Order: sequence, then C-alpha cells, then structure tokens
Amino acid sequence: MPLAESSAADLESPVERAPLRRRTPEEHAGHIRPLMGPDREQILHILELTKVFSPEELEIARELIDTVLTKPGQQDYRIDAYDEDGTVLGYTCIGPTPGTVGTFDLYWIAVHPALHGGGVGGALNAHVERTVRSLGGRLLIAETSSRPEYEATRAFYRGRRYLELARIPAYYRPGDDLVVFGKYLQP
Repeated sequence: MPLAESSAADLESPVERAPLRRRTPEEHAGHIRPLMGPDREQILHILELTKVFSPEELEIARELIDTVLTKPGQQDYRIDAYDEDGTVLGYTCIGPTPGTVGTFDLYWIAVHPALHGGGVGGALNAHVERTVRSLGGRLLIAETSSRPEYEATRAFYRGRRYLELARIPAYYRPGDDLVVFGKYLQP
C-alpha cells in the first residue's frame, strides 16, 4: 500500500499515538523480543493497516497470537516482536513444520506500513533465520498469494534470496495462486 493512501490516524501507534515515519535502518533503535500480552492489539492493528489480509487471515493471526500467549509450553509457534520504546513496529511467527526434520514455516512477517522499506522487515527476517538455525533448522518456507497486492511481499522474499519453489494455480480461489518460497539455511 502506498504511504499516500494511509490516513494520519493509520500512521499512529495505538500505544503512544506518536506519528511513525519511514526511517533508514541506521535510525531504528528497536530490538526483537518474544511476544508479550500488550503486543496483541498493536500487532493486530499493524495487520489491519496493511489492507491486504482477508478477515479469515486476520482471524488466523489472532488465533496464533492467542495460542502463544495462553499456552506458554506449546512448541508449535514462536512469535517475536520488533519493539522500539514500547511500540511494536513489526512481528514474526514461525514454527517447525510437522512431519519434517529441520523445516520451519514462516507463517507471518509484518511491519507497520508507514515503515515499509526502512529495514524493520529485514531485521525481522535476519532474526528468523538466526532463530531457525539455532533450533536446528535447515529450510525456511514462506507461503504467499499471487494477487497483485502481494507483489511487495514476493519482492521482499526474493530480495532476501528466497527461491520460488512452487506455485499452485487457483489454490486460494480462482485467479489466486499459492506461491511457496523457500530458503535453505547455511549452518
């Protein structure tokens, strides 16, 4: 979504209501940490602001966040947030792929739209790769849509050396293919 399409209210953090502005990677002073309860609403707000996710997709994100928050011993999902002074600017959700050895799914990676292209997504992706390696992972899979709204997502993965491994026509609905990206991680 182009920045010009966002309203002033969309560019504010739900916590501090301080306007966000696009910055260079060097300007960010954030850190990546595990999900905490107060992050829930900020993450859901970020996902809504992207204006590409369907209500069903938003519900899936909500369910995964709630699973991580309410079942601390579960091993299926790990969610980390990019936090800058108490404001979540982005997040990731990963998990081991059932029935595989060393394969992990990158279920979600999202950044506040006002900050796209400013390095937060790259920092989150690098964090995911380090985390997956530390957990014995060797392959990271990311699934996305072929719809035009997801072109920036597909470019993001290509820019980080993910390969398009598969495409299933009309997977989500007629005219909306499943695009599977993968990245083999070096030890």
